[in-house]
Amino acid sequence: MFPFIIFSLLLLTTTTNSAPASDSFIISCGSSSDETDSNGRTWSSDSKYLTPSSHDSTISIAKYQDPSLPSQIPYMTARIFTSISTYQFNVSSNQRFFLRLHFYPSTYSPLDPKNAYFNVVANEFTLLHNFSAFITAKALTQAYFISEFCIVTSQSSKLNITFIPYSPTSSYAFINGIEIIPMPDHMFQTATLIDTDQSFEVGNNSLQTMFRLNVGGQSIAPNKDSGLSRTWYDDSRYLFGAAAGVTFTSDKNVKIEYPSSMNEKIAPLDVYSTARTMGPNATVNLNYNLSWVFQVDANFTYVVRFHFCELELTKINQRVFDIYINNQTAQESADVIAWSGSEGVPFYKDFATYVMDGPGDEELWVELHPSVSSKPEYYDAILNGLEIFKVNDSDGNLAGPNPTPSHLLLDAERREGKKLSTSKHDCDKAIGGAVGAGFVVIVAVCIFVVYRKKKRNGFANDSVLGNWIPLCGSSHKPTTVSDKSSGGSSNLSSLTQGLCQHFSLAGIKHVTQNFDESQVIGVGGFGKVYKGCIDGGTKVAIKRSNPSSNQGVTEFQTEIVMLSKLRHQHLVSLIGFCEENGEMILVYDYMANGTLREHLYKSDNPDLSWKQRLKICIGAAKGLHYLHTGAKNTIIHRDVKTTNILLDESWVAKVSDFGLSKSGTNLNQTHVTTMVKGSFGYLDPEYFRRQQLTEKSDVYSFGVVLFEVLCARPALDPSLPKEQVSLADWALLNLRKGTLEDIIDPFLKGKINHESLKKFVETAEKCIADNGLERPSMGDVLWKLDFTLQLQEAPDGAKHASPKATWDTEEGTIYSGSELDDSNSSAIFSQMESQSGR
Repeated sequence: MFPFIIFSLLLLTTTTNSAPASDSFIISCGSSSDETDSNGRTWSSDSKYLTPSSHDSTISIAKYQDPSLPSQIPYMTARIFTSISTYQFNVSSNQRFFLRLHFYPSTYSPLDPKNAYFNVVANEFTLLHNFSAFITAKALTQAYFISEFCIVTSQSSKLNITFIPYSPTSSYAFINGIEIIPMPDHMFQTATLIDTDQSFEVGNNSLQTMFRLNVGGQSIAPNKDSGLSRTWYDDSRYLFGAAAGVTFTSDKNVKIEYPSSMNEKIAPLDVYSTARTMGPNATVNLNYNLSWVFQVDANFTYVVRFHFCELELTKINQRVFDIYINNQTAQESADVIAWSGSEGVPFYKDFATYVMDGPGDEELWVELHPSVSSKPEYYDAILNGLEIFKVNDSDGNLAGPNPTPSHLLLDAERREGKKLSTSKHDCDKAIGGAVGAGFVVIVAVCIFVVYRKKKRNGFANDSVLGNWIPLCGSSHKPTTVSDKSSGGSSNLSSLTQGLCQHFSLAGIKHVTQNFDESQVIGVGGFGKVYKGCIDGGTKVAIKRSNPSSNQGVTEFQTEIVMLSKLRHQHLVSLIGFCEENGEMILVYDYMANGTLREHLYKSDNPDLSWKQRLKICIGAAKGLHYLHTGAKNTIIHRDVKTTNILLDESWVAKVSDFGLSKSGTNLNQTHVTTMVKGSFGYLDPEYFRRQQLTEKSDVYSFGVVLFEVLCARPALDPSLPKEQVSLADWALLNLRKGTLEDIIDPFLKGKINHESLKKFVETAEKCIADNGLERPSMGDVLWKLDFTLQLQEAPDGAKHASPKATWDTEEGTIYSGSELDDSNSSAIFSQMESQSGR
C-alpha cells in the first residue's frame, strides 16, 4: 500500500540535464518520435523496444492534462495493452538498474481508467500485482506517481518488462514512461541482519525504493544527485513527535571527501554535509530517542541504509550511540569517527530486518539513543541520510496491495448513487484535482498511525504529536550575528539605522526580570516570548531565541530587515532587537489578546461572534494585501497561519512573524524561486511542487485560515480519521457532498446569515484552488470579505451594493524605508469601512 504513497512523493521532480549513460533508456510510451520535456530531457519513442508478440497494443492520448503534471512528456501519451505484452532492452549482464515506471491514470478513450488492473513483471521479478493505478492515484489524491525498483539482470543480457492485464476480457494495462538507469557495481552487497551475527546477502535479489531522505538538510533535486537522477527529501515529516533534535550544516573549514573504498555515487556530498543530532543537553538526550517512523508492507525484508559523516568531532568515543530498528538492536556503540577514520569522511552501513504481518506491524521504526555503556564525551547521536529498500520475497515478488481510498469518499459516492466525477473531465479530476492538500494529508496520515502506536521507552509524551514543524526548517549556525558584550552597532544596526532600536542585553534582562518564567506569555519555534515594559510603561512582547538551538539566524535577520522598513495598522510593529553574546532577541508591540488561534479552539477564551471573526479576517487580509501591493517590492509572507495573526486590546488583527518572508525585485515578477518553507496544513501545494513562490501562496494559506475560522479546528489534526486530518481536504470534501454546515463551529450554527456564509465559503474555496492562477488576489479576497460582513450586518442592503471590485493601490498606500506614517493607510478601504472603524 505505502510504497506508492511514499515514492510518488519522493519523485515528484524527475529532471536531469545530463546525457544518459551506457545502458540507460528514457522512454516515452506511446510517443511516435523522440520528444523533449519541459526541463530539456529527451525521451525516446518506445516502439522499437516492443517485442513482435506485443501486437495487441495501442497508443492513446490523455483527454485531460492535470495542472500538477510537471510536463506533457511522458504523461500525456500512453501505451495501452489488452493482452500480454513485453518491452525488451539490451543491457549488460550481471548489472543492476534503477527501473522507474511513470503512471498517469487519466481517461484514454474509449477506456475507463477504473478497469485498468494489471501485473508488471521484470525478468523473473513481479513488481506489481493486480495493480490499479486509478485506485492508487485516487487514494493518494495525486494525478500521477512514479515507482522505482532496483532490478538485477543476473546472467541475462536482456531486461524484459512485461505488462499483463489481470483479466483478458475486462481489464487492460498501460504505462506512460519508463526509465532504466545503470547503478554502480557492488552498490548492494551484504547487510547486517539485526539481532543476529549473520549477514544478509542482497546478491541477486531485486529491491523497491521506499524512502530516500537527506536527514537534517533540504531536498536534493535529481540534477543535484551524484549521477543517478535520484531525489533526496528532507526527513522532518517522518520524525516521531516534537523531539526532533537539531540540524546543522558543515562548517566551511570542514572538507568532505569520499574515501577511496567508497563509490561517490552512493550519495551526493550534499547528503553528507548536513546532519541531525539530538542537541547539546546530555540530560535531555538520555531521556528520549531520536526517532523516525515509516509505513511499509508486511511480510517483506527491508534493507535500511544509514549514511554518516562526522562534521563536528574528531576523536573516537566523543559521540557514541546505539541504533534500533523496530525495537531491536541493530548496532551497539556506533562511533562514526571509529568507522570512517576522520572528520569529513562519508560512511554508510546497511542493516536488514523482516517486518511481520501482525496488528500494527506495518511500520518500520528507526531510533537512535546515546550509548551509556561506552561513557562517551558527549551523550548524543548523529545521522546524515537514510534509505529504505524492500527486498523481493522467495517467489521473486515485490508487489504490495493497492492502497484504500477514503471510506468517507466511497460512502458519499454510494449514497449519491453515482461517482463524484460526473462532468466531462471529472473522472480525471477525481484523481488529480484534489492534489491541493493531498501531500499534507499523506504525511499527516502516517503520523496519525504513529499516534495510535503505544508509547515506547524513551519517547516524549504522545501529546506532542500536535506540534507540527516547518516542512523545511532553517539549519544554519548563528555565525552571522555578531556577539557583543555591550550595545553597539552591527551589520543589522546599519541596515536598520533610525528605523528601530538596538537594545542592550542588560536592559532586556532588566525588563524581563532576567528572563523569569513568570514573565513568559508564549512559546514558539523561535523560542519563548516574555512580557515587559519599556520607556516608562509601554508594554512590549520580547521574543528570545532558544539559547541551545542552532536555528533561527536567517529568520532573525529577515524579520528585522523586513519589519524595520514597514509600518501598517495590520502588521505587528517591531520596536527593536538585541544581538549580544550570541543572543537573538526581538521586541514588538504587546498584543493583549494573543493569537487568533487562541480564540478559536483549545482554550478557555470566550467564543468569538461571526462579526468579530469577519473583522479579524478583514484586518489580516489588509495586512497581507499591503505586503503584496503596497510596498516598493512585493513581499510574500510565506507562513500565514492563525498563530501568526495577533490581536491587540481593541481586537485589531495584525500579521506577525516575517522570518520566512521573501521579497520580489519588482511588482511584475511572477515568482520567486526558493526552497520550500512553511507550515504543515497551510503550505501551497503548487509552491511545493514547483518551488516557485508567488503571492498566491499566501492566498492559499489564508484560505486555510478562513476555514479554520469557520470550523474552529486545526488545519491539521492527526487524532482524527485520515479523511479529516487536513482541514482543507475535509472542507472541500464536505463542499462536494453539500454537508459543509455539518463541520462548522457549533457555536456559530444558526447565527450566520445564509448569504454571508455562502460568500465566505465561496471565497475560502477559491483561495485553496490547486492552480495558483485560479486563486483570487488578496485585494479580491479583501473585497469579498468586506462584502461578506455587509451581508451579515445588512443583508438586504448589501445585496444591492456595488462597491469597487478592485483596489486602487496607488493612493496613499506605499510605504517603505523610513516612511513610517500610517495615518492614511486605510484610504483605499474607506469606501467599505463603517464610521466607527474596526
